[in-house]
Amino acid sequence: MTSEALSKGYEPADVEAKWIAYWQDEKTFTPDPDGPGEPYSIVIPPPNVTGALHMGHALNITIQDILCRYHRQLGRKVLWVPGTDHAGIATQNVVERSLAAAGTSREELGREAFIERVWKWREEYGGKILNQISRLGASVDWSRERFTMDEGLSKAVREVFVRLYEDGLIYQGDYIINWCPRCHTALADLEVEYAPHIGKLYHIRYPVEGTDQFVTVATTRPETLLGDTAVAVHPEDERYKDVVGKFAILPLVGRRIPIIADAYVEREFGTGCLKVTPAHDMNDFELGRKHGLDVIAVQDAAGRINENAPEKYRGLDRLAARKAVVEDLKELTLLDDIRDYEHNVGECYRCRTVIEPFVSKQWFVKTGPLAKVARKAVEDGRTIILPDQWTKTYYDWLDNIRDWCVSRQIWWGHRIPAWTCDSCGELIVSRETPTACPACGGSRLTQDPDVLDTWFSSALWPFTTMGWPDQTKELATFYPTSVLSTAFDILFFWVARMMMMGLHFMDEVPFRHVYIHALVRDAEGRKMSKSLGNGIDPLAMMERYGTDALRFTLAAFAAMGRDIKLAEERIEGYRHFINKLWNAARFALMHVADGAPEMELSQAAKAGLCHAMILSRLERLKGTVSRAIEGYQFNEAAQELYGFFWREFCDWYLEMAKVDLGGEDEFKKGAAKRVLLTVLSETLTLMHPIVPFVTQEIWSKLPGMAEPNLAKVPYPPLRTELISDEAEAAMELLRSVVVGVRNIRAELNINPGVKLTALVHAEDAAQAASLTANAAMISFLAKLERFEAGPDVAAPKASASAACGSCALFVPLSGAVDFDVEFLRLSKEEVKTVKELTVVEKKLGNEDFVSRAPAEVVAKEREKQDALSERLARLRELKDRIRKLMAE
Repeated sequence: MTSEALSKGYEPADVEAKWIAYWQDEKTFTPDPDGPGEPYSIVIPPPNVTGALHMGHALNITIQDILCRYHRQLGRKVLWVPGTDHAGIATQNVVERSLAAAGTSREELGREAFIERVWKWREEYGGKILNQISRLGASVDWSRERFTMDEGLSKAVREVFVRLYEDGLIYQGDYIINWCPRCHTALADLEVEYAPHIGKLYHIRYPVEGTDQFVTVATTRPETLLGDTAVAVHPEDERYKDVVGKFAILPLVGRRIPIIADAYVEREFGTGCLKVTPAHDMNDFELGRKHGLDVIAVQDAAGRINENAPEKYRGLDRLAARKAVVEDLKELTLLDDIRDYEHNVGECYRCRTVIEPFVSKQWFVKTGPLAKVARKAVEDGRTIILPDQWTKTYYDWLDNIRDWCVSRQIWWGHRIPAWTCDSCGELIVSRETPTACPACGGSRLTQDPDVLDTWFSSALWPFTTMGWPDQTKELATFYPTSVLSTAFDILFFWVARMMMMGLHFMDEVPFRHVYIHALVRDAEGRKMSKSLGNGIDPLAMMERYGTDALRFTLAAFAAMGRDIKLAEERIEGYRHFINKLWNAARFALMHVADGAPEMELSQAAKAGLCHAMILSRLERLKGTVSRAIEGYQFNEAAQELYGFFWREFCDWYLEMAKVDLGGEDEFKKGAAKRVLLTVLSETLTLMHPIVPFVTQEIWSKLPGMAEPNLAKVPYPPLRTELISDEAEAAMELLRSVVVGVRNIRAELNINPGVKLTALVHAEDAAQAASLTANAAMISFLAKLERFEAGPDVAAPKASASAACGSCALFVPLSGAVDFDVEFLRLSKEEVKTVKELTVVEKKLGNEDFVSRAPAEVVAKEREKQDALSERLARLRELKDRIRKLMAE
């Protein structure tokens, strides 16, 4: 590879598109199942085809990419499968809105034409989020991209449905489900999101038949009383013992309904009397089944009152019916009380419409047997959930799981492979579309109009993306996958269901590890949302600061089990780090553009302490980064790399190496070049999984690199022989002396051009010898004209001192500092600081300010008070030191 100069500044836009195309053209991320190396695989959590990249996606893609790039470096054949989910309800809603804007509807188009319209929409817009994921540098295998509605996955979905049906794990039945009156579809329990609502609690009196008594029920939905089929009380509630077994007369309807006793009733809630409406409440449905109650639905699919209610309410929307029922109850003096009542109300996770429990014929997966196996797999350690705190949550959900309603009353999705014979009513569930009824031979067959829940096909993702039910090489090689990285909020929606399906159909877990990543919040710790307007657009951040800066920021804060508080300033800060990397590489290339001499690193380490130290620290860094990534401690990996490169390599090594690089000693110059090129190239390799673009661009300019594609370069080998405790300790001592002199110079305002003397009282002869051997380097870095170290060194008069580990540093100040001028400067600073501190303390002493100002404003003032107090104490300490020096 021929070395070329790096441009003066790093321009991400010029670099990123180039390397994305290069990796794609080179098929860098397309593994051969028959190739060498142990398999490592990840399936991307498929984003909705309607989606756009948000910060949670950016974090998860970054985490997965770090894992994939790192494991490729270890020589593994890595498959990272990309793809999107068809997102049934969300996609149908998007297309329906566009139809409405054009003055038509899906009903006017008809089912086939509507489905064609959705496919067309998907072709035009469905690749948007995948393009954005590519922009993040995701090293996925685009040749194996999948879509949950593509031909292969559709075949797999049908096969799974039929097999589950044949195994007795799918059934059809009347059951109460969550229903969205807006989307006109069933929702799984997990698709209902609860939000606080301030409503009313109505106390309604039900006459007890044959008496002048009443039982009073409390409800938030008075319109549903039209479908009541019982009143329930607790069997131990003394207030109602004499009415149990009698009948109440249902207000506004006149129907006789039994008064029953059941321990389910909460005596403390409301009046202790519960109206039982099996058709319109989940718990009432179960209570009704237990007591053999009638199920009377009084609302239709659109949330309107139907023919089972009195005629005057028919056709009314549920909210209009509520108003009418309340007015009629008032007129009959049966409304005892109305109170404000705050409670959580279930909403459709797509359109935010308040859901209605609704009894209808649906398809269900019998989850009990599947859940038991999925739980045991984690108990046995076949799959490990990280952080471990989520394991209990996983168990709790599986222990309390209900059968999964998988049918949806929409058009976009996998059509349920079930047909009914119009002649004899026979139900046919089949892999292939039947042409005749097996029972009567009739040819008039009607397919179930419903489609499957989106999560049904997603639950099959780890094995269907690899070609199942066909026995492909990908499936044999890469299943089970190595890790699933995902957010906690789909632990049940998706993770648990993948576990159930993977174990049932593959007899093996779908992944070895489940890593639950953090939530990205705003700088104040609030969840990012459109309503708060506090979201940070990752695409805008990539445009402004470059993709690597965003990725490094996310990695640096991705501590396991701890949410990320993200502010744009942090991304900007790590852009400075990317620039630092670039500028350091430019400096290095000035010296190694023509390569470095062949030399054993163990020999090069002997050329100077700085070389021995940086090589030793590099070897330790390799182990630290490797352990951090394999332990999912991405923040530790990023922070170790940051600290090594900025503080040890740039701040110290490069400054020290300048002496040898610019010197006349050819051996030392050659050693410096060899170490410089080695450390830079191997550090780029270590950083590459986190910041792929800038590292690849710099790599392409390095001389002598046999492999031009950094994504294919192995993890740097560990050279334990270069780890030197002695070199690191000697360097730490050297640095503490240099820092001590620099601090004294800064504190006492000594001109940088003034050459100082530094004396060190060493603890023993070994320390003195180490410092003396590096006296020239200490003098160069600390700008000294004289340096001395030894066990007999004593503090001269009028000198500043500092502790350097177990040594004591003395800097004589006579001639270097004008004590009178410095004392006057410090006094002026002290007066100014006292004034500023007085203003702040006065503000914080004002109760009106403290109680009325926003908390963050008060907090900033307290921080300012602490900083000024600390500064004042330091100034007074320095004045005391000057005063003592003046007296010597």
